[in-house]
Amino acid sequence: MKQGIHPKYYQCKVTCVTCGNTFMTGSTMKEIRVDTCAKCHPFYTGKQRFTQADGRIDRFNKKYGIK
Repeated sequence: MKQGIHPKYYQCKVTCVTCGNTFMTGSTMKEIRVDTCAKCHPFYTGKQRFTQADGRIDRFNKKYGIK
């Protein structure tokens, strides 16, 4: 490998702006701020709502007489 052309690699602290959760990872940046993380994202916490999809399924079933 050539010397002097690669970026420095740091132990990086990642901070979630929404819930305040922090964890360590490796990166070329010293600190990273993210909007959502696995602790507060609705998909990972199981709090995600599929209300839009529910309406489409009901309309399909009603249209074709499926009970």
